[in-house]
Amino acid sequence: MSEKSYRSIIKSVSWRTIGTIDTIVISFLITGKVTLALSIGGVEVFTKMALYYFHERAWNRISFGKIKKVDSDYQI
Repeated sequence: MSEKSYRSIIKSVSWRTIGTIDTIVISFLITGKVTLALSIGGVEVFTKMALYYFHERAWNRISFGKIKKVDSDYQI
């Protein structure tokens, strides 16, 4: 079973939203500066989204851990 490209894009956007919020919060806790935390989060959102997309597409080509759907021999 494989996924369509747009599914990987939607998954990368939703995951990066969560990840970027996490990065901004951690950056703020470390630096104490909101503007610096937002800057760090603003940069990493794009780089990590692209990395995640290509990572997903590569894993989609690997059959490890996937179960093939078996079609039945008869139709109803």
